[in-house]
Amino acid sequence: MSELGGESAAGAARGDRVAAAGSELDIEVRLILEAIYLRYHYDFRDYADSSLRRRLKAAMQRFDCLSLSQLQGRLLREPEVFRSVLGDLTVQVSEMFRDPEYFLALREQVVPVLRTYPSLKIWVAGCSSGEEAYSLAILMREEGLLERTLIYATDISHEALMHAQAGVYRMELVPGFTENYRRAGGTGSLSDYYTAAYDHVLLDKSLKEHIVFSDHSLSTDSVFAEVQLVSCRNVLIYFNRGLQDRAIGLFRDALCRQGFLGLGARETIRFSAHSGDFSELAPRERIYQKKT
Repeated sequence: MSELGGESAAGAARGDRVAAAGSELDIEVRLILEAIYLRYHYDFRDYADSSLRRRLKAAMQRFDCLSLSQLQGRLLREPEVFRSVLGDLTVQVSEMFRDPEYFLALREQVVPVLRTYPSLKIWVAGCSSGEEAYSLAILMREEGLLERTLIYATDISHEALMHAQAGVYRMELVPGFTENYRRAGGTGSLSDYYTAAYDHVLLDKSLKEHIVFSDHSLSTDSVFAEVQLVSCRNVLIYFNRGLQDRAIGLFRDALCRQGFLGLGARETIRFSAHSGDFSELAPRERIYQKKT
């Protein structure tokens, strides 16, 4: 009995140490996010905890920091370190016509309604390096709507916005882009929209004329325009529930009556505080329509 009791006590002690370590780590994570907000005005405090931990751990390893506190010191004193870590915290993964079924559903179910508007505004929230904004511009051109369309492409990362505005992508990505375009119902050839040079392609500048790239944070900023379509895909999965609700509330407020909202394949408004404000238009493709 005493031996078993001793093992139980030892196990409890180990559990206490693990809990304490976890608590200390939680505190360090909160402190580093608060420091980033106060120093650089980027707010990651309501991002999903597990994702943040992975990305901060990767940043610690890259900068040879033994603790988050050490990383925090470097972030505060070395802006170039922060710019690098910002790339870890803002997930920049995209491709042209990603999830082709989504763009096909837009073409077949949303565009017929968009045709009824004399002018159109589209908001691509979390535009990353610009592929989605350009994909929508191509779709709108093929549907004869680009000349009356303005696309707002926003992100919190200055580097991502600079990349997006340049409209230059690696040639090795083009076969995947082309296959996506075909499956998304493209009516021509994707090569009609870019010029190849060495190992890169440059997208047609006439597409850029209808896109405004600008910084905007779903954590802290407000609505800036009334739009007919919001496309925010694979962004909400990195937010906690409170920030997801805030973002969906922004989209609701930005959308005109019966405007459209497109989310990522793993995202939904079903459990959002604003779910009652939308109806499902294309459930599988995560396209919703504002009710009023």
